[in-house]
Amino acid sequence: MTELHRATQFVEQRLHERPVIGIILGSGLGGLEADVDEPSHIPYAEIPGFPPIGVAGHAGVLTAGRIAGAPCAVMRGRYHRYEGHDAATTALPARVLARLGIRTLIVTNAAGGLWHGFTAGDLMLIDDHINLMWSNPLVGRVVEGEVRFPDMSVPYDRELQRMAEDVALAERIRLRRGVYVALLGPSYETPAEVRMLRQLGGDAVGMSTVPEVLVARAAGVAVLGISLIANPGAGLATEPLDHADVMRAAARSGPVLRTLVYGVISRLAKVA
Repeated sequence: MTELHRATQFVEQRLHERPVIGIILGSGLGGLEADVDEPSHIPYAEIPGFPPIGVAGHAGVLTAGRIAGAPCAVMRGRYHRYEGHDAATTALPARVLARLGIRTLIVTNAAGGLWHGFTAGDLMLIDDHINLMWSNPLVGRVVEGEVRFPDMSVPYDRELQRMAEDVALAERIRLRRGVYVALLGPSYETPAEVRMLRQLGGDAVGMSTVPEVLVARAAGVAVLGISLIANPGAGLATEPLDHADVMRAAARSGPVLRTLVYGVISRLAKVA
């Protein structure tokens, strides 16, 4: 039995029902778990093959139940390549969700803005991404349920984006759109690197998310991605960058992101 099989089997035995929507929350972006009715909580430390969480702001707990009537599984925290994990480990939570039968994956992250027009706390709908992590969780043998060469021409689902924009309009949430660039980390970018990433077509930069999206698309799962712009990139502000700033921005704007994600789930529940 593979590590993926063991993890999936363990989680499945702890759930009351299979989720149809999976949510992976980034740094400091917990809170959505409060919207889960009759939740089941599974610490990552109990799931076979799940390493300890090593980044502040990541709870390391899977919370499952119903949100707005839809069966959901909320991954409160993720793994990163810069912690020393390989690409397959960073994508393991998303693979478990796909094996459990989700049809939609919502991924959120805290990111740095690459343009002066962004302010800390802005929400950005991810239109596309650029993978500069120099790794891909699809390398190696094909995992059961995934395809060898997934089409990435539309990595982020257009209908889910339309739902998010409808929610943002109804709730008066300012929602940007842009391209997310994923780097290995863990150091923040230099001003020269920020200028380069802009030239490549990036709008926001972070150190996560893309591995999860790649395995989701390989498994045929529709993806919605949202970045919380936690800080400006190097060279765009006078203050040094600090992870504490990311946490403060998440604390301020996390409730707005929670409203947006809850609204999307509510709409998905109506059409399920």
